[in-house]
Amino acid sequence: MIPFYLIYLMMLTVITLVLYGTDKHRAQVNAWRIPEKVLLGASLLGGAVGGLLGMQLFRHKTKHRYFTVINVVGLVLHTVVLFLLIAKI
Repeated sequence: MIPFYLIYLMMLTVITLVLYGTDKHRAQVNAWRIPEKVLLGASLLGGAVGGLLGMQLFRHKTKHRYFTVINVVGLVLHTVVLFLLIAKI
């Protein structure tokens, strides 16, 4: 179960990072944007590491405090789930 969960988290991390990068590029060229709820949802579903990396690498959404908060909440949530899986509680 743990290997599948880790694979899931890695996949969501990559997807979320790509979403943040794509949204940043679209913002620069005045194109259709990815909705904030999609970015935040991907972070909460397991892509928080990708969200935090995307914020730093692309300098995207860094002025919006709630993006940092949601990404940290997602990171803590999935870290707790991982520890519970390891402890088999």
